[in-house]
Amino acid sequence: MAHAFVFPGQGTQFSGMGKHLYDENATAKELFEKANDVLGFRISDIMFSGTAEELKETKVTQPAIFLHSVIAFKVLATAMPEMVAGHSLGEFSALVANEVLDFEDALKLVKVRATAMQAACEKNPSTMSAVLGLDNETVEKVCASVDGVVVAANYNCPGQIVISGTNPAVERANILLKEAGAKRTVLLPVGGAFHSPLMQPAKEELEGAIRNTHFKKGICAVYQNVVAQPVTNPEDIQENLISQLTGPVKWSQSVQQMIADGANRFTECGPGKVLQGLILKINKEVTTDGIG
Repeated sequence: MAHAFVFPGQGTQFSGMGKHLYDENATAKELFEKANDVLGFRISDIMFSGTAEELKETKVTQPAIFLHSVIAFKVLATAMPEMVAGHSLGEFSALVANEVLDFEDALKLVKVRATAMQAACEKNPSTMSAVLGLDNETVEKVCASVDGVVVAANYNCPGQIVISGTNPAVERANILLKEAGAKRTVLLPVGGAFHSPLMQPAKEELEGAIRNTHFKKGICAVYQNVVAQPVTNPEDIQENLISQLTGPVKWSQSVQQMIADGANRFTECGPGKVLQGLILKINKEVTTDGIG
């Protein structure tokens, strides 16, 4: 049986995140200071004492969660991963844990990704909404029937799908989804339509940076969001990482595939316990824990 390490995405940030790691561990402190240099601002200050508003900015949130997750793995993990996966942004953290990407290279890519995504959000007023209590096919069919851009973006667990698109299209889809039997639809406090075609400008910018970054052969397979399959070839990992910005996060499918391939223990690295909750909704038989 296999021990999988998983890494969270945007939305798990909080003021004070990572401070105990910085205070208690010399390696963690060194990595935080290196990150401050790479990013060109003291992100550690915002993480440790910033307001919720400051932490919610995409250009801050993404590197903050990446740093908390990767540093927690580097200083607290007591085993090597036998498989890894990350939810959206968390895929970059997973690739560092898997030794496909160096810490600094991955952080630079996260910086490009966050800045490009924020710019794409500002260009198109757009949003995301969680849909509870419907199957995948119904959600996909309703989205396809709506004029404008709205797509299934995150398959989080059975009965919980996030849709993403322009404000009017998401509003219309929410009405139709309730008529189709959704228990609830909940607009999410995000900057824009992540994992939708509206992220195309950000995808193009990130693609250039990814192609200019060295990806190595990892120590184990990474189960990537867009394919929900184990991937080991560095070129395939690059392609999937590029596709991820406009493609869906197949989290539920990824976890199911990891379990089918032998995963029986999942350790979440980073802030919060969101992934542990989702994994237990996908399969109650596995063991979950967290470090961070």
